[in-house]
Amino acid sequence: MCRSIKTLREPFTPQVTDADIEAAALQYVRKISGFRAPAAHNAAAFEAAVAAVTEATRTLLDQLVVRGGGSGAAEQPATVATGRG
Repeated sequence: MCRSIKTLREPFTPQVTDADIEAAALQYVRKISGFRAPAAHNAAAFEAAVAAVTEATRTLLDQLVVRGGGSGAAEQPATVATGRG
């Protein structure tokens, strides 16, 4: 397990930024590839994997329903703060 990847869903992290998602994706790809930084001939595959994991994580967080939150709502979708203007 990647110990440096934090939980990115409510209630553990109330507001998740794109930077949080990208950092988790990078850590995941580093862990499974065994490379902290890829060689030049693997850079494109490494970057594509980080982008794919980032998008999959964003989709997952957008679709998760957190139950029993403190807001009193029975079901509430998790939200991702994009940090985009």
